[in-house]
Amino acid sequence: MSLSYESEFSCPYCMAPNALEIDAANDVGQAQIVDCQICCQPIELTVHETMDGEFEVIARTDDE
Repeated sequence: MSLSYESEFSCPYCMAPNALEIDAANDVGQAQIVDCQICCQPIELTVHETMDGEFEVIARTDDE
């Protein structure tokens, strides 16, 4: 059974907040492409687990 967490990140194109549901067993360390919920631009996301057990979402544009 995997645990899911809700996290937010800012779109690097329009800076709008976006919500992301993180599956702790499958998403940590994996890159994925999602579309911004506001401007629909593709965003490459990587999820990292911090030292205190929280999750950090790194969002960047396709061309970075």
